[in-house]
Amino acid sequence: MRTVRGFSGYACGVIVTALKGMYISKSQFSNSTDQNMENRRKLCCGEYFNEETHVSLTVVHGMDRTRYHCLQCDKSYTQRTKHNSHVKLVHENTLDTKNVQILRRNKEQKNKQAQIMMTVPNRNIDNLTLTLQKCINTELTNVYGCSILPDGRLVFSNYYPYMISVLKSDGSKDFEMDKIGDTFDVVYIGDDSIAITTRVSKNINIINIKKRKVEKTIQVNSNSDGVVYKDGHLIYCAKEKGLKMISLNDESTSNVTNNKLSDYAYVTTSGDKLFYTDPDNNSVTCCDYHGEILWTFCNENVLRRPFGISVDNDENAFVVGYLSNTVVVISPDGQRFRLLLSSEDGLLFPQVLHYDQSTNTLLVANQSEDAWLYEVKDARYSYF
Repeated sequence: MRTVRGFSGYACGVIVTALKGMYISKSQFSNSTDQNMENRRKLCCGEYFNEETHVSLTVVHGMDRTRYHCLQCDKSYTQRTKHNSHVKLVHENTLDTKNVQILRRNKEQKNKQAQIMMTVPNRNIDNLTLTLQKCINTELTNVYGCSILPDGRLVFSNYYPYMISVLKSDGSKDFEMDKIGDTFDVVYIGDDSIAITTRVSKNINIINIKKRKVEKTIQVNSNSDGVVYKDGHLIYCAKEKGLKMISLNDESTSNVTNNKLSDYAYVTTSGDKLFYTDPDNNSVTCCDYHGEILWTFCNENVLRRPFGISVDNDENAFVVGYLSNTVVVISPDGQRFRLLLSSEDGLLFPQVLHYDQSTNTLLVANQSEDAWLYEVKDARYSYF
């Protein structure tokens, strides 16, 4: 049986096993000098053996040998692997030509795929297109948080009456939970769990949505509004105490920035940057994890009372304007913006949104009842 990188067949009772890229080791030629070893590591085309250009085959047929085939010059060589003092490379043309062609074709396809992946640029906000996937009736009156779960379900937090509502991917109701204390924003933290911030109780509740119960309550020394999850930590808006970060492991807290935040501020993150809204000043600010402000965006013509904020994979920031009835996307440098949705699309006091980076979908929710799920694409590369 012969196997070459996943291809198999029969060849006159000779057993052939494919090996991935490796050099001829010194242990195989114990009586050889270092210089001879260096020479033997080179093949016909003068290159060192590697899995991209050569196929290594171990042949068991009376005497152990190693056969190499160079994909660049279509030559095959057999190297005896006994501990002999005199070993030489012998030219052969016995490798199956069909398999060599398949290997070369697979290599070319991988190279083309890599080139395509490397040449796709970051998405420009001018080329983003939104396609409506679903209209949703949340049946809620004070939606202050929303999130798209990994399985496609949607979770909404309602401020009063205090509750969370989980909808199936088709928009139908899955289940609701109340009697869990006051609720503000919601974020998925992995392991079938979500975190809920509060404005009254000064704590953060961890809820297991599979077991449908509160598993943990974390006491914090401030009210908490908008929240985002990153690497085992929650970063939340603590009003006059600024942005704070808490570890879900040991519940230790640290300050990101001491700048006073507005009521109803929301926050999101991407890489080493944080983005938060300031409803009182109609602005959006980007800072690093040391609290240093990188840029601030303010344009009351398109964005008034910004609440919910979320970012895509290219750090384009999506923001809702509660009083302007808009959804605006801001470029990564904060210098440019584009109006994506308005009251003409049904927005009436939109409160929150969430961008799912794994599916490039955007969930937008009014304060009351209506929500929408959009697919976000780059018009230039819609075939990806």
